[in-house]
Amino acid sequence: MKRLYIFFAFMISFGWIAPFTTSAQQKLPAKEKTLEALRVTNRYFMDKWPDVGLRIVHEKSRASNIWTRGVYYEGLMALYKIDPQPAYLDYATRWADFHQWNLRDGDTYTRNADNQCAGQTYIDLYLLEPQPARIEKIKASLDSMLRTDKIDDWDWIDAIQMAMPVFAQLGVRYKDPAYWERAHAMYMYTRNQHGDHGLFNPQDNLWWRDKDFDPPYQEPNGQDCYWARGNGWVLAALVRVLTILPPNAPHRKQYEDDLKAMLAALALVQRSDGFWNVSLHDPAHFGGKETTGTSLFVYGMAWAVNHNLVDEKKYRPIVTRAWNALLQDAVRPNGFLGYVQGTGKEPKDSQPVTHDSVPNFEDFGLGCFLLAGSEVYQMK
Repeated sequence: MKRLYIFFAFMISFGWIAPFTTSAQQKLPAKEKTLEALRVTNRYFMDKWPDVGLRIVHEKSRASNIWTRGVYYEGLMALYKIDPQPAYLDYATRWADFHQWNLRDGDTYTRNADNQCAGQTYIDLYLLEPQPARIEKIKASLDSMLRTDKIDDWDWIDAIQMAMPVFAQLGVRYKDPAYWERAHAMYMYTRNQHGDHGLFNPQDNLWWRDKDFDPPYQEPNGQDCYWARGNGWVLAALVRVLTILPPNAPHRKQYEDDLKAMLAALALVQRSDGFWNVSLHDPAHFGGKETTGTSLFVYGMAWAVNHNLVDEKKYRPIVTRAWNALLQDAVRPNGFLGYVQGTGKEPKDSQPVTHDSVPNFEDFGLGCFLLAGSEVYQMK
């Protein structure tokens, strides 16, 4: 731990991270400004992708209900809750209808968390209009998993966000704690057993993305590799699960404790400009502003403040600095979202990340931003 404190002191001295005590006193923008940023960025995307079923083509062709698009629709549904415009609901429903409320490429019985991500929005839409066909296939997918004893599917931390909220949602819908118990078993296996000793490091309260980044793997500065967006996925999963589960549900304390521990660790490494680096403990390794991890951290911190889980005096300034930075530096007047790292699994992937660089997938970055902004909008 002493080595870690020296490391943080070094980063503070060079202005790479900002200690709480020297934070500039900022205020959150007016709610109208936050809402307008969400509207303009979402409008940019909807205008660019009017055909909800159009396949996504980069190095290969993919169906439009892959995880990247699923994350976007998570954000859109969060926006709809604070800004219930019919166009949002129509856009999401047409997308689900096009895919017949099924998972990627019609694979109902997939165990792949990425492919189950679309189910989060299907269930949200079902709750607005309870038609059984809307959740028939996502339920069949999870039920097929419950019929086995296998709990090691989530061997990369992104998977926790893609699928764990679906288990939570179905457990509530069917009043069946078996979904919650299986999700908890899978989460704890990823946390404590995947890799050499689990993908969560209780010394730093951050997560390695997968077994490839367990020690002895190191970043160029000798620190562990903690990828911002990967940790953001876990944070988002915890928030979404805690939002869904009833207050007396089992395992809430585990999720709350993990969320608070992660937030405390992330607070230490915020950049002085409000963003977070892609490499949380090595700001010189592809250092620079990055929107997706920053948005997910804002989402988690703002939610925790709104639900009185953390000290508002400590975390509100962090959220404020980050959200102001995103609005000022990432959101362009036409709604394009800059500083988005494209798909990958570590800091070097999809580089360079700049104000003007277009990521290989624009959808999931916007989803992260909409989740963050929808939660910030609800702050007092």
